[in-house]
Amino acid sequence: MALISELKSKYKTISVVGMAKNAGKTTTLNFLIEEAMDEGIRLGITSTGRDGEAIDVATGTEKPKVYLYPETLVSVPAGLFDYATANMEILCMTKYHTSLGAAMICRVVDGGDVQIAGPVLTSDQLNISKDMLALGVDMVLIDGAIDRKAIASPETSDAIILATGAVLSRNMQKVVAETAYLASLYSLKQIGDTGARKLFQKAEKITFIGRPDCQNVLCPDDQNERRADCQNVIYEEVRELDIKTGIAASNIIDEAINDETKYVYIPGALTRSVIENIHPKKFKHVTFVVKDPTKIFISSTEWQKLRKKEFKLEVLNEIKIAAISVNPMSPEGYAFEREEFMTAMKSAIPNVPIIRVR
Repeated sequence: MALISELKSKYKTISVVGMAKNAGKTTTLNFLIEEAMDEGIRLGITSTGRDGEAIDVATGTEKPKVYLYPETLVSVPAGLFDYATANMEILCMTKYHTSLGAAMICRVVDGGDVQIAGPVLTSDQLNISKDMLALGVDMVLIDGAIDRKAIASPETSDAIILATGAVLSRNMQKVVAETAYLASLYSLKQIGDTGARKLFQKAEKITFIGRPDCQNVLCPDDQNERRADCQNVIYEEVRELDIKTGIAASNIIDEAINDETKYVYIPGALTRSVIENIHPKKFKHVTFVVKDPTKIFISSTEWQKLRKKEFKLEVLNEIKIAAISVNPMSPEGYAFEREEFMTAMKSAIPNVPIIRVR
């Protein structure tokens, strides 16, 4: 079965996210578009930036063009409409803003190259995908701009395809390690404590939750068992810190953690400065929680140090990695041996499909 058919059976929206420029993100997008044409799958295509131009406007290097087939729906601002070699029909002008003006949803009548640009805001990206699905496409592919880590957020799409490659480093093992690290972050599990999760979903500040008081609460699915993960749990301690950000606030967070603290929710970015001065012994009984894995900005080296200290981290919303595409070629002229690269990736990331699209 073609990859696009497997994806269609599980997801309605897929974001293609590159770990760096020239990692193969656009090539992956083109591969999926071609598969969809062969499989008779009607696509909607949008982007968080701009894609499909022959020359990268930021770096001046050549880029793969994006060829779209008839009946594809695509997000195009008016400023890019005339650059298309495809014959397109404008279906509607949206209220969603791109970096080049309001987005139009167009239908490809005759195939050709198209320059794509979609909404800047995550909420608008979600809405334009819904609009395309309502107009009859089978699934939507979102081309992620490299400087928009938020495109991987589960708020934007059902799953992601991560594009990685030799462009990250001349050292193949380093590329494999960095990809495996990001994949491990994006695979962090959702917090299982239902009561805590509901509280954190409403929290806007750093929030501390103490150990639950289950003495008088019966778990609804087992009247003979009292459990901390049932929705009716009562927590003895729920506190917020009256600070705008956790960055450089690790001393304050450390002081606020007591022996009864079970969870600490960080609503913004999780960086080294948020946790560097927290006493390591507190990691043994506290679980930190962030909104989703895109909020984590910690190096792989620092992450390994934290894990050795028994640092525990969960998320409110999981990211599903549908596949990882690998590009053994670098625009700087060097390349990895293809099969060796694929084998190393599959060994390092055994639970995610690894694909080579070129």
